[in-house]
Amino acid sequence: MKSTKKLVCFGLLSSCFVAPAVYAADNCSGRYTNVGVSAETIEVAKGHSVTFFVARGSTVSENSYFNAVGECGGYFLQMPDGKTLAAGICTRKDKDGGSESDVWSLESGAERGTWKQVAGTGAFAGKNNSGWWQPMVDDGKANMGRWGGTCQ
Repeated sequence: MKSTKKLVCFGLLSSCFVAPAVYAADNCSGRYTNVGVSAETIEVAKGHSVTFFVARGSTVSENSYFNAVGECGGYFLQMPDGKTLAAGICTRKDKDGGSESDVWSLESGAERGTWKQVAGTGAFAGKNNSGWWQPMVDDGKANMGRWGGTCQ
């Protein structure tokens, strides 16, 4: 159960933003927060499990229009060799009613994950935004981190 809880926490950290660490190319950045809503772990075999989760969260930015709230969902696959793969999608809405969806992933052992916008309306419409995200703090129920990238 303890490893499942850690996996869920790790998932929540990852759930908001997900790119190559090309800092010079970053023209947008900010922070994210998430609070866990639900999680379920299915043990396929000893040492091989998948955890599906849902979290509510927000993104804030002082240099872009990524100020929005919404929900993220995803999975963490714990493999028999001890590695963990994470992936998911987030959908958020801004104060003007514009929305965006981004897919994210985190490779086993990586400090940062990647994200890419795949849909949007309002200020987010027709954009090809992408970047990196990095967890900072997690207490098992809520987490926060930072993100950056290239935004149009």
